[in-house]
Amino acid sequence: MSKTLITSALPYVNGVPHLGHMVGCLLPSDVYARFMRMMGNEVLYICGTDEHGTPSEVGAAKEGMDIGEYCTKYHNRHKEAYAAFNLSFDYFGRTSSPQNQELVYHIFEQLDKNGCIEEKTIKQIYSVDDGRFLPDRYVTGTCPHCGYDKARGDQCENCTKVLEPTELINPRSTISGSTNLEIRETRHLFLKLPMLEKRLSEWVRSKEPFWPDVAYSIAQKWLKEGLQERCITRDLKWGFPVNKPGFEDKVFYVWFDAPIGYIGITKQWADQNPSVRSWKDWWLDAKDVNYVEFMGKDNVPFHSISFPATLLGTGENWTLVDYLKGMSYLTFEGGKFSKSEKRGIFAEDAVKEYPADYWRYWLMSNAPEGSDASFSFELFASVINKDLNGVLGNFVSRVLKMTASKIGEEVPAGGEDTEIETALIKVLQERTDDYIKYMKDLEFRKALNELRAIWVEGNNYISAAEPWTVIKENPERAAAILRTCINLIRIFAVLSAPVMPQTAESMLQRLGLRAENMPSLNGFNVKKEISALKPGQKFSVGEALFERITPERVEELKAKYGSSK
Repeated sequence: MSKTLITSALPYVNGVPHLGHMVGCLLPSDVYARFMRMMGNEVLYICGTDEHGTPSEVGAAKEGMDIGEYCTKYHNRHKEAYAAFNLSFDYFGRTSSPQNQELVYHIFEQLDKNGCIEEKTIKQIYSVDDGRFLPDRYVTGTCPHCGYDKARGDQCENCTKVLEPTELINPRSTISGSTNLEIRETRHLFLKLPMLEKRLSEWVRSKEPFWPDVAYSIAQKWLKEGLQERCITRDLKWGFPVNKPGFEDKVFYVWFDAPIGYIGITKQWADQNPSVRSWKDWWLDAKDVNYVEFMGKDNVPFHSISFPATLLGTGENWTLVDYLKGMSYLTFEGGKFSKSEKRGIFAEDAVKEYPADYWRYWLMSNAPEGSDASFSFELFASVINKDLNGVLGNFVSRVLKMTASKIGEEVPAGGEDTEIETALIKVLQERTDDYIKYMKDLEFRKALNELRAIWVEGNNYISAAEPWTVIKENPERAAAILRTCINLIRIFAVLSAPVMPQTAESMLQRLGLRAENMPSLNGFNVKKEISALKPGQKFSVGEALFERITPERVEELKAKYGSSK
């Protein structure tokens, strides 16, 4: 059994996750974690809230709260939203934990000992009206490279170019909007990325055959432009105080301590669960670990360059990412999600409107893997109505209702398979093999296309076999057809489980089965599984699996959650 380590980009504690956040890193990582568990791998799937930096300071001040209490409040809010979306983290932790502080200090000391840290006096933007130095993320202005007028001081999200606040044209304070800014000198610590560039470049090149273009091209762009020394400290109060004489009044930059948080959160998990593996079995001198990261494309530079360089610079044998799944953006009707402007649907609201599986299926079917994708309620309703209600839900309802009314509420006995079943098994095996291959390769849209095609094959089969007609003259043959169809429901549930866990469980429950008894997807054999349910097995018809979304409901949702136009 191989070990699969899965991390999702750590969401900022002050932000409420919207559908773009969900599909950008959180949901794909969960689908992959569930799939790999069903493949028989030992999986550790971790995430947590990113809690340090100015966003927490500003958010707490706005709500009149202590920063620590503010972070706890929103950490719990994140946990609740992700639980409602059925994200199956083995542990959801916090970057502000003592375990992370211990590891940040250790890694910094190793970097410093190895000559990878340099002290510099730099010029930094100071807001006279705010009475403080402004961290890079709290300076906004026009990008000098692409002209985007809302670029942040650390990175332009439009062209992904990494910036310094002093490079921005017409800078302003993100906190107050003030343009009364001055350039003042302050002393900071820098990670000497140029010193690590050769090793890092060789490591990135080794990923070319494996990483998706979104991740690999961004990493190569950084390297081709040449790495610059990166400041890893800030003039803030909220964060880990720097463990170096003369810098105790500063804290580590959030983009230094946050990625180390993956390791710190693993240590939190291990410390709270003494029966599990040591955190080092996953991160330090670890063996047989395949490490997969999920994140939006704006986070790729930090995880393909800064974080690996940080670990390489220690001289220790840390686990480095094997596969970086970078995702493009999901927009809301072509525009941006905005909580403040009440535009777009956010995770905690989405599950109040429809069950999580509706959103999970739509998002994974339309995952922005190669390019940006756009959400609209019309598209959402169309996919739910056609795929879930019209194909999968219709098949389950049709089969169970027909069998119950014509024969009874148990798997029917009698009859033999014919050439049509042989042909069905062949095509289902081919499609299942492709589905599993695409899931292994993290090509989710292709995998979801195959999953839907598998459901369609079931509908094609029952339409061609016509048990409602056959039963009049050959009840034995009709019994064999319906027995095959009921077994197809079980197969559909198993294959759908990584994407729609609640729906899969509901389908299995109707067949008198439990989710924990699902077969492995490793070597999944359709010929064997299509006869797994034996005659006499009780079932119940139950309610419809899915609700059809009407045009009136679409208009109601659009009015409630706004429009980007």
